[in-house]
Amino acid sequence: MNDGAVVAAHDVLIVGGGLAGLRAAIAVAETDPTLDVAVVSKVYPMRSHSVSAEGGAAGVAAADDSLEEHIYDTISGSDWLGDQDAIEAFVHEAPRELLRLEHWGCPWSRQPDGHIAVRAFGGMKKKRTWYAADKTGFHMLHALFQTTLKFREVTRYDEWFVTRLLVDDGRVHGLVAVDLHTGRIQAITAKSVVLANGGCGKVFPFTTNANINTGDGMALAFRAGAPLKDMEFVQYHPTGLPFSGILITEATRAEGGWLLNKDGYRYLQDYDLGKPTPTPELRSMELGPRDRISQAFVHEEEMGRTLDTPYGAVVHLDLRHLGAELIDARLPFVRELCLKYERIDPVTDLIPVRPVVHYMMGGVHTDVNGAAGLEGLYAAGETACVSINGANRLGSNSLPECLVFGARAGRAAAEHASGATAAPHVVAAQAADEARRIEHDLLDRVPWEEDVSTIRTEMQATMEESAGIYRTGEEMTKGADRLRELQERAKRIGVRDTSRTFNTELVGALELANLLDVAECMLASGMQREESRGAHQRTDFPSRDDEKFLVHQLVTRDSDGTPRVEQLPVTITRWPPGERIYGR
Repeated sequence: MNDGAVVAAHDVLIVGGGLAGLRAAIAVAETDPTLDVAVVSKVYPMRSHSVSAEGGAAGVAAADDSLEEHIYDTISGSDWLGDQDAIEAFVHEAPRELLRLEHWGCPWSRQPDGHIAVRAFGGMKKKRTWYAADKTGFHMLHALFQTTLKFREVTRYDEWFVTRLLVDDGRVHGLVAVDLHTGRIQAITAKSVVLANGGCGKVFPFTTNANINTGDGMALAFRAGAPLKDMEFVQYHPTGLPFSGILITEATRAEGGWLLNKDGYRYLQDYDLGKPTPTPELRSMELGPRDRISQAFVHEEEMGRTLDTPYGAVVHLDLRHLGAELIDARLPFVRELCLKYERIDPVTDLIPVRPVVHYMMGGVHTDVNGAAGLEGLYAAGETACVSINGANRLGSNSLPECLVFGARAGRAAAEHASGATAAPHVVAAQAADEARRIEHDLLDRVPWEEDVSTIRTEMQATMEESAGIYRTGEEMTKGADRLRELQERAKRIGVRDTSRTFNTELVGALELANLLDVAECMLASGMQREESRGAHQRTDFPSRDDEKFLVHQLVTRDSDGTPRVEQLPVTITRWPPGERIYGR
């Protein structure tokens, strides 16, 4: 029977088994070995989306680099919307976290003299991106997962889908989850909960994100009453494969790849990418910031200089001049992806690419230690918004962000749990209500009037039309109205599959509810920001407006379930807002 009964109690619950979640779990175990910590993940941890990260992780290592330069690059890359106290903490701790990961078994690529190898990445003046060939996320996640196995304090709930946070009097006491193996809906209580379950790329139809990236953590926090922050900022990666959306890593351009239009011309030399003095070492055209390279693609398309395919316009990524030896040594996974999914060989062929939704700069609003606005609730990784990324994330900052703030959130959650009391009895009633909701509103509804796939497809089309690389207030308003209609229709969804074991239709319905909530927050925040900054480009407000909008936007859930937007000042410590320039 699905009664929402409490099946277990832990001191700390981590939701998500990727880089941020596993790093948080280790931090809890190391902070206080007497605490009982559990990781709840809707997939086996090694299937978390972190495993797909290719290019690398930023951290100052080279003798000619400095922490100050990494800090400045990140602040400038954020278009001055990143909180500078968080950025300073991140940059100082990132190298230590990357070195610690090596001690745990991550096989970083090395130079001939044995030093850590670093490569250039977009928007950074110096080479500071550590990498493990082009399977960096795979090796990082392996190292963390293996490390968690040595801690007996860490329990795992693999393939459990979290549907609700248990909250009483402004404090989080655990969660309700569906055990996908059996279909049972159960409660797990805890003194602290850390949300680390990734991004929400599946809000859009064309994304590098895995199917599991459905904004679950953001939606859980939003519905529990915690604010989301900077949700209007959606990063497009310039090089995704057409149709599949599979990422072709920025490392291809770091190693010297070129972007060519249909005429075979390196078109980025015609655009202002924030580097007025291009440096040959960094090949600044292809290594400009991701938002501006994606915007340049749109202009090329408008001028008829892209190629048409059944899956939209594309340009070409040219690696042929790099040669087979370099590609096989540093970009083997790229070659494998091209051969398997496009039946082309980058050693001899051009790679068709187009911009694709890749990363959410926004997320659950947290402080520098991951605290998320409700007592006992923390967040880290792409689920969270600290914010170090502001209006645009620099490539290779996201992986060390998971480590730095996963560790910080874990330590803070452990400290809170050490002094907190057990969950009150009232949360058992909440868990029973959640079980009845899932049973009655989804599994037992007959007849049903709507299905998951139709509404999801319409939602994705709405977001692509209203919240793309360029957007307008009118488009976003229409999109918001459309999402309201879809929210109403979603209330009439029924699940045809009545089985209990790995019911993917039920999971899809629960994920759709999360996606719709997150999508509404994106458009609500975007409509309020009447300027162009980083990844938020409004053709009706084409300039950056520091006077009105050098602020974060917090989105909270109103009493009627709709998003409410408020402003929060950006933290400025030592670097006043200036022109966004990468070359010096």
